Amino acid sequence: MRLFVRVVETGSFSAVARELGTIQPTISKQLIALEDNLGVRLLNRTTRQLSTTEPGRKYYDRCRHILDEITDLEGSLTELQNSPTGLLRVNAPVAFGQLYMLPLVFRFRRLYPGLWIDLTLNDRYVDLVQEGIDVAIRFGELADSQVVARSVGSVMRVCVASPAYLRARGTPKSPDDLTSHNCITYNYLFTNEWQFGGPNGLSTLRVAGDFRANSALTIRSAALEGIGIANMPSVFVQQDLVNGSLVRVLADYAPRPVEIHALYPSARFLASKVRLFLDFVRDEFLQIPSLQVPVDKPKRVPRIRAKLAG
Repeated sequence: MRLFVRVVETGSFSAVARELGTIQPTISKQLIALEDNLGVRLLNRTTRQLSTTEPGRKYYDRCRHILDEITDLEGSLTELQNSPTGLLRVNAPVAFGQLYMLPLVFRFRRLYPGLWIDLTLNDRYVDLVQEGIDVAIRFGELADSQVVARSVGSVMRVCVASPAYLRARGTPKSPDDLTSHNCITYNYLFTNEWQFGGPNGLSTLRVAGDFRANSALTIRSAALEGIGIANMPSVFVQQDLVNGSLVRVLADYAPRPVEIHALYPSARFLASKVRLFLDFVRDEFLQIPSLQVPVDKPKRVPRIRAKLAG
């Protein structure tokens, strides 16, 4: 189709051959094959000029219209890719989402008013492809998916308790002392196994207590109430540690930081709204003192079941 249109517009087989970097007989053979396929003569050929037959003129007009439509469509797709519009669906853990993602999303929305944003906060496993999620923020180790993970930060996990609790029960000096303390845990599988660092590397201790919850904010509230010792990302208790509402314990046994990842279904032909949001998240996280933002490349991970932390 494109070849025929160019021959009509240039009036020359040789001119089109030069455009395509080939020879004139090749162009002629392709046009003859097109006519044979359509069962109609499209061009009148003489030694001096080419002209369209009546069917050829009609075919040219329709082809020109179709090609113009294709050009417009390709242009609109390129424009859509370069300027964010449409719906952006974001998912994040509840506590982290309320404290950090919600104001971040509000600022992003002001920058790009053409976007519609659907923000969902929950603390369960999310299948990005099945549920149509563009970006999900998750804490912890990643396993079990075919999505792309981009590290957007990491945060220290700290053990904290209220001054009243420590006065009543004493301050643990080593992780082993936690066996005689009431420990506040998440009600997810294996979250009563706390990891600690030390001179001999990492170790894991199974703790117990009479209060569990599924949200970091609820666990923080329980710690403030004096129920027990909590082990949680520092981003949720930073201000409490500053004003003395909570006290950090076992600081010499801190485990390695908890990774925070932005997950998205595919890195190929990444929509501008997703690309811009990922960059915006990273830039905004740089402004949070308790977050350490790395410089790395996105990586594909196996199926995701990240440990939720909020």
